[in-house]
Amino acid sequence: MTKPIIGISGSVIIDDGGMFPGYRRSYVNEDYVDSIVQNGGIPYIIPFNEDEEVVKAQLLNVQGLVLSGGHDVDPHNYGEELEQKIGDVWPERDVFDMRLLKLAEENNIPVLGICRGMQIINVAHGGSLYQDLSYRKEKTLKHSQNQTPTLVTHTVKADPNSKIANILGKDEFLTNSFHHQIVKKVAPDFTVAAKCVDGVVEAIENKDASVIGVQWHPEMLHRVVPFQNNLFKYIIDHAEKR
Repeated sequence: MTKPIIGISGSVIIDDGGMFPGYRRSYVNEDYVDSIVQNGGIPYIIPFNEDEEVVKAQLLNVQGLVLSGGHDVDPHNYGEELEQKIGDVWPERDVFDMRLLKLAEENNIPVLGICRGMQIINVAHGGSLYQDLSYRKEKTLKHSQNQTPTLVTHTVKADPNSKIANILGKDEFLTNSFHHQIVKKVAPDFTVAAKCVDGVVEAIENKDASVIGVQWHPEMLHRVVPFQNNLFKYIIDHAEKR
C-alpha cells in the first residue's frame, strides 16, 4: 500500500544577513517533516501562496493536513482591533491557512493543527483568542518557555472521554509550550479536549475528531516523548482510510 501524503502548511522566512539580506524563503521546521516520516507518512510541504486555484490544486495532492505554527492570528478575523501586546501578524497567511482548512474539510481530509494551527482552526470556526495571555483574568502559568524545544514545562489534563486522550493514551502529561496567544471563546462546533492545570485550553476537537488541534508542539517532542507520535499516527492512519 502506498503511504499517505501529509501536507504541512508552509510559511516564509526572511534572511536577515548573509549574501541575500531580505530574501524570502519558503519553509517549515524540519521536525514537522521528521514526525511524519517517522510515523509512516510522506511529508509534502505546501508553500504559502495567495492563488486560490493553486491552493485547491495543492490540496488534491494530499490525504492529510498539518497546520503548522508561526505568526499571531490577526484579531480582525474575530472582530477585534490589535491590542498592545500582540506579536507579528501576517493576514495573508491567515487567509492561506483558513483556505487550506476549508478545502481539507470539504474533501474529508483529516487535519491536525499545532499551536497557531489550533488557533486558526478555532478562529475559522467562529471562536476567538486572547491576544496575549496576560489579558486573561485568572492566574496563568508561563506558556512561552525560553527553553530547549524538547523540555516539557507544564502539566496538561485531557478530558478522559475526549478523542485526544484516547489518541495519546493518557489524560495527564507534561508538554512543552511556545505561545503567548490562547483560546478565549471556543468555536461552537468544537469541544475542549484538554486544558493546562491553569485552565488554559490546550486541545480542541470537532465531533468526529476529523479536525483536532493542540496548543503544544508534539513535533518537537517526537524523538524524546514517544506517545506524542500518536497524534501524527492518528492523522496518517485516517488519511490511509479515506
